[in-house]
Amino acid sequence: MNPVIFWLIIHPALTIIFVFPLIGIVSYYAWQTRQRRLQTLDGNKSKIPPIVGREHVQIGRWLSSSVVSVTLLGLAHPIGKNIIKQQLWSSNFLQFIFVILMFVVTIISLVILHRSRQKHWRGIFATLTGMGVVILGCQEGVYRRTNEWYVSHYYYGIVAALLMIFSLAIIEDIYQDRSNRWRNIHIILNCFALLLFIGQGITGTRDLLEIGH
Repeated sequence: MNPVIFWLIIHPALTIIFVFPLIGIVSYYAWQTRQRRLQTLDGNKSKIPPIVGREHVQIGRWLSSSVVSVTLLGLAHPIGKNIIKQQLWSSNFLQFIFVILMFVVTIISLVILHRSRQKHWRGIFATLTGMGVVILGCQEGVYRRTNEWYVSHYYYGIVAALLMIFSLAIIEDIYQDRSNRWRNIHIILNCFALLLFIGQGITGTRDLLEIGH
């Protein structure tokens, strides 16, 4: 396996090995957490252990960070390929530096978001991380399939990554809001994200075959 093929398959490989199993685990814990909550609200003693809620949050954090990280890795391959092809460091040095800095700033923002607890910091670094993902996705060389955006692996991936960033940003709000508004928003958006993940499995395989040819 040569380096070109390795960098082409590393994104889907990591997604299959790490992200998809985490999706299954998080979905299972989410269902268990909700069932326990409903049983408790009905006044029944639930057989589901209380730890499922904490496990759902912890593994959910890993999933969100993994999705964004794999998205950045998926963008890095075509962007890097285009940089080398265009010899951007000599033809457009400022753009070259800008792209490198965007990757660095986005990764740092994601790390800080993962550790932030105060609301304003979560908002700031969620915004920075989301902006970084979108801006990097707009760079030349990225395979977008814009003419068929509704079946585009790129657009599914960007929206899924943004939803994961949003999920990281509202974790604290979910447990502080007694009206359950944030909890319901979280459930609805992540059900949509689950559909996007399924779509990514299909469109990613198709795009990999097309790009390979």
